[in-house]
Amino acid sequence: ASSPNGCQSGNVVHCYSAGGVTVPSSPTECGTRFRLQAALSGALPSGTLMTDALRTAGLIPLTEPYSASGYSYTGAPANINIPASLLTTTGNNAIVDWVVVELRAEGAPGSVVYSEPALLQRDGDVVDVDGNGLWLRTPAPAARYHVALRHRNHFGAMTANAYWLGGSPYASTTTVNLRSSVTPTYGSNARKAVGSVQCLWAGDATGDGTLKYTGAGNDRDPILTAIGGSTPNAVVTNVYDRRDTNLDGVIKYTGSGNDRDVILTNVGSTTPNTTRTQQLP
Repeated sequence: ASSPNGCQSGNVVHCYSAGGVTVPSSPTECGTRFRLQAALSGALPSGTLMTDALRTAGLIPLTEPYSASGYSYTGAPANINIPASLLTTTGNNAIVDWVVVELRAEGAPGSVVYSEPALLQRDGDVVDVDGNGLWLRTPAPAARYHVALRHRNHFGAMTANAYWLGGSPYASTTTVNLRSSVTPTYGSNARKAVGSVQCLWAGDATGDGTLKYTGAGNDRDPILTAIGGSTPNAVVTNVYDRRDTNLDGVIKYTGSGNDRDVILTNVGSTTPNTTRTQQLP
């Protein structure tokens, strides 16, 4: 017999209400199934493939980093781990970094129904932490959802439209492509175009959802502090750190490939006093 979540053999893995989805610590692969594609502008200076410099340097943690930074998952357990073998893949499917996927209620996009950690590959595919295939699988019931993606030092972005996400592991063929300009996003200028690829805005070194180059609480000063304050030419190497805005494993304030210029460029190099705000409700 089918269970309430559309899976066979009566294997109920969630309890759903308007407040969200509750799942066990080791949920099965029942619920929604969809494909998600995205890009991080800090890891994509040009072309269509992001850099996997963090992975190459052995800096990507095996435990998702968002719980430790204060993010509270809705439905999914905190501190999920991945096997080290997932980080040995090279080429287009190499892992760039951890991300957070959120399903938000249709008609109430400020309400997170379910969220979980996931992994972003160089070619833009967002994959489950089990590394099996390109499809994300969540225990949220079949419904229409806004899909949002977050990253630790990039602005999050969310689809303007709600998408139908199917009710069994193999019923939905929905693809949500945040890399494409054809996919509308919530708010105004929620993504940055790098060539033909739509990307999440980089440079949120403070993680407060506002990109600032000058003034109180700006994102530039933490980079200067990290490298020593009085020695702006210094660098900090081999780090997995929010202040590494271009995701190369190095914190730099000056010189080629520095992290300060990412912020200046994204607020507007001729208007450094302006700010940019994350477009999530």
